[in-house]
Amino acid sequence: MAEQILSTEYSEEMQKSYLDYSMSVITSRAVPDIRDGLKPVQRRVLFDMGELRVFHDRPTLKSARICGDTMGKYHPHGDSSIYETLVVMAQDFKRMQALIEGQGNFGSIEGDSAAAPRYTEARLEAFTEKAMLEDLSLSVPFQPNYDGKLLEPEVLPAKIPYFLLNGSEGIAVGMTTSTPSHNLAELINLILAYMKNPEMSLEEMLRIMPGPDFPTGGMVANKDDLAEIYATGQGKLRLRGKLVFEKKQGKNDRDKLVITEIPYTMVGAGISKFMQDVAGLCDEKKITDITDISNQSGEQGIRIVLELKSNADIEKIENILYKKTKLEDSFPVNMLAIAKGRPETLSLKRVLEEYLSFQEERIHSKFGKLLEKEEKKKEIEEGLIKAVDVIDAIIALLRGAKSQKEAKIALMQGDSSVLQLKDRDLIFLKDIESFSFSEVQAQAILDMRLSKLIGLEILSLQKSYRETLKNIKNYKAIVSSKEVLYKHLEEEILSIREEFGRKRRTEIRNAEEAVYDENAIEEMDLFFVQDRFGYGKLLEPQVYQRNKESIEADYPFVLSCKNTDRLLFFTSEGNLHQVKVLDYPLAKFKDKGIPLDNLCKFSSDKEVVLSVFAKTELLRETLLFLSRNGYGKRVEGAEFDTQNRLVQATKLVDDSLVAVLPVKAEEQLVLESVDSFFLRFPVEELPVQKKTARGVCAMSLRKGDSVKSVYLLSEQTELKLSGKNLSLSRLKLAKRGGKGAKHS
Repeated sequence: MAEQILSTEYSEEMQKSYLDYSMSVITSRAVPDIRDGLKPVQRRVLFDMGELRVFHDRPTLKSARICGDTMGKYHPHGDSSIYETLVVMAQDFKRMQALIEGQGNFGSIEGDSAAAPRYTEARLEAFTEKAMLEDLSLSVPFQPNYDGKLLEPEVLPAKIPYFLLNGSEGIAVGMTTSTPSHNLAELINLILAYMKNPEMSLEEMLRIMPGPDFPTGGMVANKDDLAEIYATGQGKLRLRGKLVFEKKQGKNDRDKLVITEIPYTMVGAGISKFMQDVAGLCDEKKITDITDISNQSGEQGIRIVLELKSNADIEKIENILYKKTKLEDSFPVNMLAIAKGRPETLSLKRVLEEYLSFQEERIHSKFGKLLEKEEKKKEIEEGLIKAVDVIDAIIALLRGAKSQKEAKIALMQGDSSVLQLKDRDLIFLKDIESFSFSEVQAQAILDMRLSKLIGLEILSLQKSYRETLKNIKNYKAIVSSKEVLYKHLEEEILSIREEFGRKRRTEIRNAEEAVYDENAIEEMDLFFVQDRFGYGKLLEPQVYQRNKESIEADYPFVLSCKNTDRLLFFTSEGNLHQVKVLDYPLAKFKDKGIPLDNLCKFSSDKEVVLSVFAKTELLRETLLFLSRNGYGKRVEGAEFDTQNRLVQATKLVDDSLVAVLPVKAEEQLVLESVDSFFLRFPVEELPVQKKTARGVCAMSLRKGDSVKSVYLLSEQTELKLSGKNLSLSRLKLAKRGGKGAKHS
């Protein structure tokens, strides 16, 4: 058959391909399934470890072996993602309930990386076996793996809502999931209450499970917001670390503030960042009562020690730490999961509904299969018990049969015509003709060993039959009654609670916002300097005076300011960037400083700083704006009295700024173009306009020409041009908008 080329709209094909890709990322990588709360890679690691029988009571196995086996059989996406997943599931400082027990270096709460997989070993936790993998083959459907050669579970038979227990974080295409962890015992108590009363209110739920519980402890400081978060599945948690004051113990000791618990968001590099931030606050004189900071954390837990001066203001220090460091941080909540094959942001009530729906499916599947198995067992046992009573007739039948097939027919149908009975066996003919065993029973009789006829074996068979009948009754009750099913579920999760439940670690309460008034800082005079590479720093006046000559020669931007003030940076792209003075470090003369890019949205690749002002001084000035295309205006400094860190300082249309200068109306301007045309006119000819205005024509430029420089006669009267001195004050005074005179 000849190939056909089908035409299709390009945009439609791109849309379809993008949607297919995004759904693949959402469902197959980044977002957990609400049923077991796991992403595919997590599920596959745990399943493979179960297949490798790396159980909690068995020796550990090399992590490299586990990763390789998982990658080869179920997850062909690289061993690094598999190992990272394995490591996180073993880190009890990242998960409320670790699923894997690791041996070797599995990283630390302070951000140390785990050792390579060839150096570490792992096995399943007892919790994982009991709560996540038990009765796997009976409870959940299986599907082909990536190459169709093996089967893997669609989900794991999780007995608890793992989605809430350990939470989840992930970024998909156009959406994110971010769910906090919760306390196992509280979660199970909530499930038990909800099973009894599905109509319970959210308020009642939160009395049982007050909110998230993080492995790092700390505090959720916005209790009043939790109801809205759990009602919608979205919101923000305000997390705080815990501070404990320790009185000095001896003459040479000092009072201390000790951080004993940290916000969950500080896990990893956040701890060292916190210590750096505290040191920076001390250097910038925002905190003056801390003499030393040290990290004494260890096996006993977090212990970050701040040594204090005598009579230190504890409340003030706490407020500054909460306000200016990650000791108080926000945790975004978006309880997004795959529910019924689609991504959905779930409320707490919806999570519980989906959990119970899955548990009903899991338990129905398990006991349905067990019931089927017991029914088959019952059939066989009934046949064997019946056979024992007529064993003589069966032996006669077997003696008269030429083949197993004939014997089976005679057992099932009582057909003696296929038999050649011995004379001595004819007395059993009537019994043989009454046989009506099922096919399964007939086969079991043929397979039965003579040792089964021993008296004790017969008693054991009868006992087993009674047990089978009891099991069938129980299993039928579970699959046919929701009440009995829930009773079984209750027993399962209560057992998990008793074995693995622990006390809450995270405090839930309302805490006042930290109050920190920067104006309350002792005001001091400083000098801000910024080099031509954009690195800025603060210098004390005495340091500036000692190095004044070098500073003025090497630094294009130098200005006096107060430590309580703000710095305003005007750039070539018409942007105004605002930063606090104290965002810059108080440095030594030879220190490099930090780039503006690190403090705001300034991009050194796209824009150039034209001028820098201290905000209090700027408000008293009038600024001149001149663009490359020859447009100019004056703007009152008060126009830039804003709290925004980034604003558009002027309107530009396919243009850029050449200069932003403080001017007075009585001054005169000289504009220089790239082609060496000069135009001199009074500043007052440029109107005072709003920052949103484009300005007026200051200089008419010839085709291909543009404004190069702007001079104030009060500042510079002579210019070096082609090796000659040009006196700007001798230029003819003209009107704005002129073309200027050529000088070369």
